[in-house]
Amino acid sequence: MEGRSIIVVGGGTSGWLTAAYLARAFEGRVSITLLESPGIGIIGVGEGAFPTIRETLRYIGIDEARFVRQAGATFKQGVRFDDWLHAPAGKRRHRYLHPFEPPFHGGEASLVPYWLLKDADNRPPFAEAMTIQNRVAEAARGPKRPGEGEYDGPLAYAYHFDAHRLADLLRTRAIELGVRHLEGVLTGVEPDGAGGIARIHSDAHGALAADLFVDCSGFRAELIGRTLGASFRSAKAHLFTDRALACKIPYDHPDAPIESVTTATAHEGGWIWDIGLQGARGLGCVFSSAHVSDGRAAEILRGYVGHDRFNARIIPFEPGYRETQWVGNCVAVGLSGGFLEPLESTGIVLIEAAAAMIAELFPFGGPIDAPAARFNTLMTARYAAITNFLKLHYCLSRRDEPFWRDNVAAASIPDALATLLAQWRHRPPSRFDFTVDVESFAWFNYQYVLYGMEFETDLSGARDRFGDAERAERWFERIRGFGRQAVADLPEHRALVRQLEGGVSA
Repeated sequence: MEGRSIIVVGGGTSGWLTAAYLARAFEGRVSITLLESPGIGIIGVGEGAFPTIRETLRYIGIDEARFVRQAGATFKQGVRFDDWLHAPAGKRRHRYLHPFEPPFHGGEASLVPYWLLKDADNRPPFAEAMTIQNRVAEAARGPKRPGEGEYDGPLAYAYHFDAHRLADLLRTRAIELGVRHLEGVLTGVEPDGAGGIARIHSDAHGALAADLFVDCSGFRAELIGRTLGASFRSAKAHLFTDRALACKIPYDHPDAPIESVTTATAHEGGWIWDIGLQGARGLGCVFSSAHVSDGRAAEILRGYVGHDRFNARIIPFEPGYRETQWVGNCVAVGLSGGFLEPLESTGIVLIEAAAAMIAELFPFGGPIDAPAARFNTLMTARYAAITNFLKLHYCLSRRDEPFWRDNVAAASIPDALATLLAQWRHRPPSRFDFTVDVESFAWFNYQYVLYGMEFETDLSGARDRFGDAERAERWFERIRGFGRQAVADLPEHRALVRQLEGGVSA
C-alpha cells in the first residue's frame, strides 16, 4: 500500500519550516510536496523569534553557524520596552527588559517574594535584580562565548534575522530532507464534497491530490478560509493594533554595535519595533487605525528615525485566528491560521507549535482528520493564551492618550486575564496559573511584564513566611556579581556574529 502524502500550499517561513519539520519527523515515510508561487512575496511582520527556535533548527538539522550566515541572523536576548508605562516627560522615561533567562532562585527558594517585600522606591528593577541578562544586554554583549556548543550557552537566547533569507535557507534544507518543490500559481481548489479538499490546481502542474493539505498561503487563507469557510475569530476587542509601517535603516558605520534585544518603544497609538540585523536595523511602526492615521504613523516613524530617507511599506492585518484550524483534510499553519501582532515574536512560535503537533498527531492509517479535534482545541487555546499575554503589556499602562486609555478599560481585558490580575494583587504569578500544553509563555514571563510595568503585589500579609531576608540579600548581591563577571567574559555581540558568520563554530 502506498504511503500517505502531504501538500503544503505556500512557501515563506511557515510553509518551508513546516515542510522541513515534517520531512525530518517522517523520514521518508510520508511524501511531502510544497507548491510555491514565485510571484507572492513574504509578509515579514517582525523578524525575530522566541528561544524555542533553537531546538527547532537543531531538530531539522541546520547548524548554528550556517543559520547565522545564511539567514543574516543576530542574537536576541529579550525585549526592552521603552515608554510603555508613561509617555516621556523631558528626560524622564521609563523602560524595562523582558529577558529570556528565568529568574535566579536563591537555592531552593524563590527570590521573587523578597524583591516584592523590598521598599518599592529603593529596590532595583525586577529584571536587574533577578537575572544577569539585563546587564549583558545593556552592554551589547552576546549570550555565549566562543567555543561553546551549537545552540547552547550560559544564557537563553533567540535570534533576529532576515525573513527572506531565512525562507531561502529553510527551502534549501527542506529539499535536502526530501521535500518536493513545485513552483506555480494556485489556480483553483476543488472540494471533495465531504467538507475537505479533493485536489488543488496550479498553472504549471495541473491537478494535485494529497491525503493532507497544509494551508500556508498567508492572510489569503486560500484553502482553510476561501474554500472551506473556517470562521475567523477577531481579537480586536482586546488587541487594537491592526497595521504596521515597516522599513530598514542602515547602520552609520559597519562596526556599529548591534543591540541583542528587540526594542519596543511605545507611541501615542501603538509601538515601534527596532531590531539589530547584521547590516541594518529593521524598524516597524505598529499602530491602531482607529486611533492613528497612516499619515500620522509615518510622522511618528520619521520622528523616531530622525530623517525621512527610507522607504516604508504598509502591512495591514487583523488580529485574530480561525476558530477551526484543521477542517477535514486541511490544516492551517501560520498567517492562514491566525495572527495577533508582532509583539513578542508570537508568529513563529505558533508555526513551531503547529508543525510539532501535526508531526506528533499525524495518522498513518484511518481517517486523516482523526487528530483534528485535539489540534483545534490546543491551537485555539494557545491563541487565546497569547492574546491574554499580549494584552497584559497594554492594560497596565498609565499613558493618557486615547489608545492607551482604551487598552486599560476593563471591558477590553479578557475575563481570564482580569481574574488572574486580581489574584496577582496578592501573590506573584505561579506555574499553577497556566496549562503548559497551551502556553507559549511561562509564569516568569508574566512576572517580567507585571513588575517591569510596576504592578503592585502586596505580600505584607505573608511577610512572616519569608523570614530569611539576609540570605536573599546575599543572593541578590551574587547575581549582581555574576552580571559584572558575565559582561567581562562575554564577547561583544557583533564580534560573536562575525565569528559565526565566518563559519567558525561558537
